[in-house]
Amino acid sequence: MALPWKLCRRHWFGRTRPYWSSVPRCPHLGTHHVVDRSEKALELAKSLCAHETVLSGGDEATLDQVQEITGGGADVIFDFVGEQGMEKVGPRMLKGRGDYYVIGCGGNVDLLTIDIISQEINVIGNQVGTYQDLVELMTLTAEGKISLTTAVYPLEAYADAINDFDQGRLVGRGILVP
Repeated sequence: MALPWKLCRRHWFGRTRPYWSSVPRCPHLGTHHVVDRSEKALELAKSLCAHETVLSGGDEATLDQVQEITGGGADVIFDFVGEQGMEKVGPRMLKGRGDYYVIGCGGNVDLLTIDIISQEINVIGNQVGTYQDLVELMTLTAEGKISLTTAVYPLEAYADAINDFDQGRLVGRGILVP
């Protein structure tokens, strides 16, 4: 949760034009279109404020759907996956002068320099938030302004947690409890 908060703050300040966003917990960022391979995650996104959702296969059909619902592409993409095909189609979902935030890791973003130059797109890497981000989040949580979606697993069920994550059944954060 610290990372989405960090992204909201980082991307919101200094932004002058409305744009499409894929972060459902940042209502001030504009119109939200969420792409995910999990129907449960898309249901959660809709309940949080996503305007449109796309069930992803990380392929050309996903790209076509996003291009259609955004009217030609997103102004910003926050890629929390970074693999399984999304790192290939994610940058191509952008409009010209768009920002592609890479958060998830495991894949390889491979872009032609001529595409970056001609479309004037930005590829931006992000790490987890700072301690101050965590303090601000805990304050917002204590005030009831945000909530976390979690699934709790006993430590001995670690294999179930990993399997749920791998199969896209884990929505929100998974917590292992000793």
